[in-house]
Amino acid sequence: MAPVQFSAAGVGAVAFATKGMASRDALRLPPPAAVRVLRQAPRPSRGLVVRAAAAIVAPKYTTLNPLADRVLVKIKSAEQKTTGGILLPSAAQSKPQGGEVVAIGEGRTVGDNKVEVSIQVGSQVVYSKYAGTEVELNDSNHLILKEDDIIGILETDDAKDMKPLSDRVLIKVAEAEDKTPGGLLLTETTKEKPSIGTVVAVGPGPLDEEGKRIPLSVSAGSTVLYSKYAGSEFKGSDGTSYIVLRVSDLMAVLS
Repeated sequence: MAPVQFSAAGVGAVAFATKGMASRDALRLPPPAAVRVLRQAPRPSRGLVVRAAAAIVAPKYTTLNPLADRVLVKIKSAEQKTTGGILLPSAAQSKPQGGEVVAIGEGRTVGDNKVEVSIQVGSQVVYSKYAGTEVELNDSNHLILKEDDIIGILETDDAKDMKPLSDRVLIKVAEAEDKTPGGLLLTETTKEKPSIGTVVAVGPGPLDEEGKRIPLSVSAGSTVLYSKYAGSEFKGSDGTSYIVLRVSDLMAVLS
């Protein structure tokens, strides 16, 4: 039997251990000795590397121009130390959620109007934790993602200064109760997660069918009730808890 050749990406993309398969005879493979994996070309020292689940593709490109409403962000380095100065191993370092915008697309068409990307090159932004595609460009980690995946603009290191984008709002979370109604002290793990807070800042609103912004129905200073497991949580420099979520995750205004 002639040997069968697989590329490295091809071998990684095929899974044969499916639970409940009728029998091994349902899919006949050549014996292991007949399968030969071709060597992958060495990775260039510079250029573009796209990180995917099954493969690493390394074409020799040194520039990346986003299309439509996509944005290219240079990712901040992960924190290597705790606030107390303790070095963190790689596995314990939190995944960054911020970086600098280095390139933007030409915008998109909504209805009959062309809507440009509202974020400027050079802005420091915060984005959704699992958004976008990570790429390595010229030895630096970048993320290419849609404008709508960017939570807000943060030019300082304090979450209270965040400017939410689109239909998002920044909320200062109410402090959790320290005691039960009967007077028992609660530990941090038993405190009920609050879902009430005060609106600190609001975004410009979503786009309508003509590409115009629709103002949000809440304003800064409002006390609101929101969905308990919605949004992205942040800590201010003084330890205050904040959350950024879409206005659709707000359930009521309290007064």
